Amino acid sequence: MTGAQTPVALVTQCDVAEEVPAIAAPRPGIEALVLVRVFGEAIGTVTLTLPEGGMDPTQVAAAIVAELEPALRERFEQCGLAWSGELAPGGVTPPQTPRFLASRERVLTDGPRMTVVICTHGRPDTLEAALRSVCAQHYERLGILVIDNAPTDDSTRRVVESLAAEGDIRYAVEPRAGLSWARNRGIALAEGDVVAWVDDDEVCDPWWAAEIARGFVEVAGADAVTGTVVPSELETPSQLFFEQYGSVRRHRGFTRAVFSPATRHLQSPLYPLPPFGIGANMAFRREALQRIGGFDCALGAGTMTRTAEDTAALSALLLAGGTIVYQPTAVVHHTNRRDSGVLHDHLLGHGRGLGAFYTSMLVRHPGCVVELLRLTPQALRDQFSSRGRRLATRDQAFPRELLMANRIGLLQGPFMYARARARARRLRDLAAEA
Repeated sequence: MTGAQTPVALVTQCDVAEEVPAIAAPRPGIEALVLVRVFGEAIGTVTLTLPEGGMDPTQVAAAIVAELEPALRERFEQCGLAWSGELAPGGVTPPQTPRFLASRERVLTDGPRMTVVICTHGRPDTLEAALRSVCAQHYERLGILVIDNAPTDDSTRRVVESLAAEGDIRYAVEPRAGLSWARNRGIALAEGDVVAWVDDDEVCDPWWAAEIARGFVEVAGADAVTGTVVPSELETPSQLFFEQYGSVRRHRGFTRAVFSPATRHLQSPLYPLPPFGIGANMAFRREALQRIGGFDCALGAGTMTRTAEDTAALSALLLAGGTIVYQPTAVVHHTNRRDSGVLHDHLLGHGRGLGAFYTSMLVRHPGCVVELLRLTPQALRDQFSSRGRRLATRDQAFPRELLMANRIGLLQGPFMYARARARARRLRDLAAEA
């Protein structure tokens, strides 16, 4: 929290197998977003409206049961505990090892060698926290690679050097500005079978890497694994609006999902709503990245299109017959934008990225034009109807000007993609000549 300002909402977490805490309310009616775990495994989030004086452990436990009873019942029965329909605020002791913990032990033995790539540009303060969280992972077959994208000083290098004793961290520079250039540089330098990414303003759960690896180990033929992003704080209205627009609750929640050619009739690879994953928490097998040609350098942060290089890569993988696993137990914590002006710009960029994404699909995969035409009516409903999947969960107080910024960006996307693609071609030609 900044100064004495009261946050617009609270963010906390609890493991109901250990202890259900009381939650104090800085003011009556404030909401609390609670990340709920059972024996360390994240199973869902619960939003509580706190009365004056907050909630005691019994009240919090009852609210968690009301929202997440099926998941709680399953986890308790897996470890030999009879489900009574209630949670003991003081926690429980399982008579046998929970199934997911036994699975995790197998992953720690059999999981793939992984390189975690953090692409960064001029954010040494947040980068340090991100790196410390990756260094603290309970997964031994892990290397870390920091890609300094178009640096203007040596601050990123100094952060990496200061943490050299804490983990296997390598440093490299990608001089061409753009997240996709940096991601592709990371692919070229990564070691091991799997290349994973987190953002430079995130903090990873200590078991994040093990849970990413679990997706690869437990799902035969997995080419990519994506995880969950939850907010670190909700202190300002802008952070709350961003959570409403792009939160884990709007996306896939905490149920594992597998996408492949067999699921194409359920969700088209060309229609990532809900998303198949997010670039802030994703991993690919190296062979799968080579199959799709890496990331489109006309998409992503640092270009005029602003975003969507991750969406395009995941969709391209599905179009190529690949398999993606959404592994919700792989959790990272992200600090959303605090300032309303930054949020406005961010949603404009998201709109541009979406428009650019569809343009890139037409350019790079021209055979998909028929399916895109088929999806157009659904896309228009979801984008503009209050009952559509994009807008149905937003609060009535969500500023209309933010929605308008997003739609303006959507219209700009195709033109921005054409310009960004021409720029990427020039940069590639210059590199070839050097």
